[in-house]
Amino acid sequence: MMSKGELTSVSVGVVIPAAGQGKRMGTKESKQFLLFHQKPIFLHTIDVFEGHPEVDEIVVVVRETEIERTQRLIKEQGLKKVSNIVAGGRERQESVFMGLKVLTTDFVLVHDAVRPFVTQGAITRLIKEIQAHDAAILAVPMKDTVKKVDGESCVMGTLERKQLWSVQTPQGFRRELLMEAHIQAEKEDHFATDDSALVENLGMSVRVVDGEYTNIKITTPEDLIFAEAIYQMKG
Repeated sequence: MMSKGELTSVSVGVVIPAAGQGKRMGTKESKQFLLFHQKPIFLHTIDVFEGHPEVDEIVVVVRETEIERTQRLIKEQGLKKVSNIVAGGRERQESVFMGLKVLTTDFVLVHDAVRPFVTQGAITRLIKEIQAHDAAILAVPMKDTVKKVDGESCVMGTLERKQLWSVQTPQGFRRELLMEAHIQAEKEDHFATDDSALVENLGMSVRVVDGEYTNIKITTPEDLIFAEAIYQMKG
């Protein structure tokens, strides 16, 4: 692992899993392909990384039936950093693994296709942290009080809010480390809700980098209302 004073020029790639169906959105169209200000949400997301000077390569993972459509949309948009569009698996974890297999960079950021409001500044902070510490995630402190509840809907206790953070993407890693984590998870038939949990499963430390509350994930119809407000706020 490099120390903070030994940062060198390295390559950074992005895996964007976009193979989900998005059942919570309640639409026939997959959420990542829903139009938002005249183009699919996932293209807004790719635009952010396309424009970041430290990002060298982008891999998009979609359902096999959506590969041709995705290729056409990316070509029409003129996105130059997208190096591969590959078929994903049944679960997000499998899709990320598929993307990792074709990525060639030293470091990797894994980012939800439907988080189009991540900022250049947040990406820069994350890249700096993973170059120094190998694994890091964007997160924000939780605003609400959180209760632990049992199966009978009774409160078991109140969790200490100062220790609770809401995790976002991108999550960043040295690529070889994340590959190792996915290979180990596959051997153990272990599934996690995010990539950092797979790295934690190796016994590795994961750093937290300040995210932004506007970096929302668009998964429900209500989220589209929030997305419009954020879009207008950002001008």
